[in-house]
Amino acid sequence: MYIVAIAWIYVVLMMALAEAISPQGSVLGALVTFTMYGVLPLAIVLYIMGAPMRRRARRAAEAAGSAAAPDGSGHAAGDAVAPERKEP
Repeated sequence: MYIVAIAWIYVVLMMALAEAISPQGSVLGALVTFTMYGVLPLAIVLYIMGAPMRRRARRAAEAAGSAAAPDGSGHAAGDAVAPERKEP
């Protein structure tokens, strides 16, 4: 997945560079090209493609959290054995 993203950024960088050094182009146009054709769409695609990985990580964190507290209350366990009471 990341090799395609790296290749896309490389192509867009070359497009922006060609626009910046051309006689009719400008540096501002190159920055707009790089942002609109490269960074913005790539950020959206990587966010969408990373959703299953984030979901898996969230489920694993929830499973690890519930394993630590067997009763699920989140409170510390009380005394397992009641203290011995002395007769008056």
